[in-house]
Order: sequence, then C-alpha cells, then structure tokens
Amino acid sequence: MENNNELTHNSVQQDLLAEESYDLNSYVYATQWQRFVNWLIDNLLMRFGLSYLTGIAIGTMLGLIAPEFISNIANDGAMSSGIFLLSFIINYLNYIVYYTLCEKLFKGYTLGKIITGTRAIRQDGQELTLKNALLRSLSRCVPFEVFSGFNTLTWHDSWTDTMVVKSR
Repeated sequence: MENNNELTHNSVQQDLLAEESYDLNSYVYATQWQRFVNWLIDNLLMRFGLSYLTGIAIGTMLGLIAPEFISNIANDGAMSSGIFLLSFIINYLNYIVYYTLCEKLFKGYTLGKIITGTRAIRQDGQELTLKNALLRSLSRCVPFEVFSGFNTLTWHDSWTDTMVVKSR
C-alpha cells in the first residue's frame, strides 16, 4: 500500500513539474514588427517630447546661470560643436532615463509596448529589476545595436537575459 501512495505522489510531482514547465514556456516573443513599432513610438516620444522638455529646462537654467554663454551661442558659429556635443549627451541621457524608468516603474512597459501589447521581462519570466532595466537601456546605446532587431533577441535582450513578449 505504501508503494502505491509513493507512485501517486510521484505522478503528482510530474504533473506539477509539467505544469510549471508549461507556465515558464508559455510566453510568445514579440514579432519584429511589434518591436519596430515599439522603437518608433518610443523614439518619437523621446525626440519630440522628452528632448523638447529637456532642452527648455537646460536652456532656462543656462539663461539664468550663464547668460553670456547663451549670447555667445546665438552670435558665434564656433560654439556649434559644443552645442552639438551637449545635445548628443542629453539625447543619450534622455534615452537611458526614459527606458530605465518606464521599464522599471511600469513593469516592463513603455508607451510603444503598451500600444503594441508587448512587455519586457526577464528570461525566467519575472518582472525586470532596476538593474535589468538600466542595463537594457545602456545596451541600447551601443552603436549599431538597433540592427540587432533583425533577430528575435536583440543585443539588449541577450546581454541582459531579458526578452520582449506578447502581453495580450
């Protein structure tokens, strides 16, 4: 009789393991088109929304702190390389802040991912940590990383053990 209970217990464990295995593998990767639309929406938002607001804030601060610097920018073309470098740095900072905060605070979602019904999660199926979100954002800053989007897992996914899956 004891042997019979042991068989029943083992079969239940196998069922539980099979069910758990199913839950871990039930994610469907986002398509390349969904990921492209995510990128497009998020970049439009950053370029025309966040960069505009950041530019106004920095311009206002510079106008208050160093009005002669603003005057030199307006009158002297030689300052344009400094402004280009400053805008380049601000764009990357916006990129890192936007993706890190959105993917952490909104549980793997950005505006693009909400619209396309996708979500970023860890490979183990758990929610992104702040470290995951930050590393994903930093990985996106690698030159030509955007071209890794032709694969199912982009560089910023594979380097951080994360993935983008369909959420609906």
